[in-house]
Amino acid sequence: MAGENAKLKAADGHELSAYVARPDGDAKGGLLVLQEIFGVNAHIRSVADGFAAEGYLAVAPAMFDRVEAGLELGYDDFGKARETMSQLERDGCVADMTAAAEFAKQAGKVGIVGYCWGGSMADLAACHGIVDAAVSYYGRMTVEWLDLQPQCPVVYHYGETDQLIPLQVIEDIRAKRKGHEVHVWGGAGHGFNCDERPEFRKKVAQAAREITLAHFAEHLG
Repeated sequence: MAGENAKLKAADGHELSAYVARPDGDAKGGLLVLQEIFGVNAHIRSVADGFAAEGYLAVAPAMFDRVEAGLELGYDDFGKARETMSQLERDGCVADMTAAAEFAKQAGKVGIVGYCWGGSMADLAACHGIVDAAVSYYGRMTVEWLDLQPQCPVVYHYGETDQLIPLQVIEDIRAKRKGHEVHVWGGAGHGFNCDERPEFRKKVAQAAREITLAHFAEHLG
């Protein structure tokens, strides 16, 4: 299954690229796949391919294009990753996710799944009513807008031993996201879904994926 590149245009005129993976046959719906802080790299493209194989039109917008177009970073380049992330403004991220969702609507209802920084963005998209369902993997920045409330059903995945997201932070998020699913996975840390990082936990990733797919099947089709 070969993906393709697309150009999106946000409401403020900003143009960004996106990796698009199409399913064989009719799509069940659209799905935004949001990057970690390392850009739309080979791993994120493979994640999008995986969701396309499940029947979704998967769109991975290059959210870092507002700072540097086409940026892909290695998993040890935390300095550059954090510097780039810090230059993004929330309104711009919302505009980019909205543009990606408009593109994905050609397949019907639209969901969003994000990892790390993208996990927080998935929650933000839900709060802005951009999507019909959301799944957030280990997103810490969610605590910055807990006064906002999701406008669609959300599932949250966290690792119990995540050194970047203490259990108290997870409990703060749980308290402000009543009515939504929060899963805390034992034996898992930050990045447990990424099979290109030492933090990868195959069994946990598979279990979380099953919950994720069930969530999208229920709310998207």
